[in-house]
Amino acid sequence: MTTVRHDDVVVVSVTGSLDALTAPHLDAAVHNAVATRPGGLIIDLTDTDFLASAGMSALINAQHAAEEHGGSFAVVADGPATSRPLTLVGLDRVFPIYPTLAGGLSALT
Repeated sequence: MTTVRHDDVVVVSVTGSLDALTAPHLDAAVHNAVATRPGGLIIDLTDTDFLASAGMSALINAQHAAEEHGGSFAVVADGPATSRPLTLVGLDRVFPIYPTLAGGLSALT
């Protein structure tokens, strides 16, 4: 996981798998990110090659954390390993999903 700030938006990028073993790392990164009170939080799954249900739960937790701190939230996901599972379980109706980081940043700034 890497965290980068783009003006008033914090981007947490996940590389590899987002599953039961790595979801707590995302939770910790989100906790640290929202503590800075950004205007927005983006979880970037561009380099994520596996998204398990524990990872999806971590995304929902991230959305709640961002909103509790007054910020907006979005996910960047494109492809069969990430956007497809999110769409299949209906999370595309829970939070916005963008195919590119540029699109997510544009929407949140």
